[in-house]
Amino acid sequence: MKMQTHLFVQDKGNFEEVMQSAGKIIRAGGLVAFPTETVYGLGANALNPDAVQKIFEAKGRPADNPLIVHVAKKEDFFRLADEINPTAKKLMDTFCPGPLTLILKKKEIVPDITTAGLDSVAIRLPSNKIARELILASGTPIAAPSANRSGSPSPTSASHVMNDLNGKIDAIIDGGNTEIGIESTVVDARGDIPIILRPGEISREDIETVVGKVEIGYKDNKEGIKNPLSPGMKYTHYSPHAEVILLEGSAEAIKQKIAELIQQYSSEEKKIGVLLTEELQDNFVAMKVISLGLASQPSVAAQRIFSAMREMDMEGIDIILVDGSFTSQGIGAAVFNRLRKAASKMINL
Repeated sequence: MKMQTHLFVQDKGNFEEVMQSAGKIIRAGGLVAFPTETVYGLGANALNPDAVQKIFEAKGRPADNPLIVHVAKKEDFFRLADEINPTAKKLMDTFCPGPLTLILKKKEIVPDITTAGLDSVAIRLPSNKIARELILASGTPIAAPSANRSGSPSPTSASHVMNDLNGKIDAIIDGGNTEIGIESTVVDARGDIPIILRPGEISREDIETVVGKVEIGYKDNKEGIKNPLSPGMKYTHYSPHAEVILLEGSAEAIKQKIAELIQQYSSEEKKIGVLLTEELQDNFVAMKVISLGLASQPSVAAQRIFSAMREMDMEGIDIILVDGSFTSQGIGAAVFNRLRKAASKMINL
């Protein structure tokens, strides 16, 4: 029987009441979707195997894809992790709370289902007030992957979660649109040299300023990794129903190629949508166009790519052409990572 998903619309007047009600659901072994500064997460008691199993069932998520455990205080890292070396401590002190997830050696208190049977655990201290207050009200660390159907674009609003998971989870806390728009940076911090397993707003350059040398342990293509330490490393992610074609190169070359592809797919009677940087906006005014912001400011693209893909799907778009002329510096690396994993086809010009 399909459950009824309750939507908590919180404001200053009922904030504490909503947190207590949602926390009660978590304590009882239920599922609550909630906003973080990155995307919406689907939360369950991280230390309750039966509750965590419900996450996998609701999302249709493979059981060998580990979950990120969200905590409300830095002290909770030490409760869940068996060893926190000086490098990990520096990263915690600099970037937590914030959009950083650390892979650490786990303690036995963390059940195998939460970590996909690995001896490591992914831990994050979000900066979002609703997320932290929910964890405190629940009285337990919360395991929370993105609150969407497995493989589809991550949700950046409560309506996205409702579209994907209505009737499959107990509740959703509506905290408005998320601030960053893509998932946290994941770093394997078990060794002296940290390894970035998933890029996010906290960039390689940011981490290097704190700890020096950093290694890259992820690929931007869809090639899977057998035993992934981090979400996003093995399975298809971030993909809408529409076919996504990512074009990378100079703005002029991309503009010309988009024009060619529009002509080609229009002749095939395909419905076309285009995600464009501001610099190319005026060239395709008759199309379904969504702006990715200035090419020099990829943080805007980060905020918009998932919601844009969902909007295209809702309008029945067949082909999404994506202008990849924005910079790959900073969060741009993370935007390219998500787009390359979402793309059915990539064209380098």
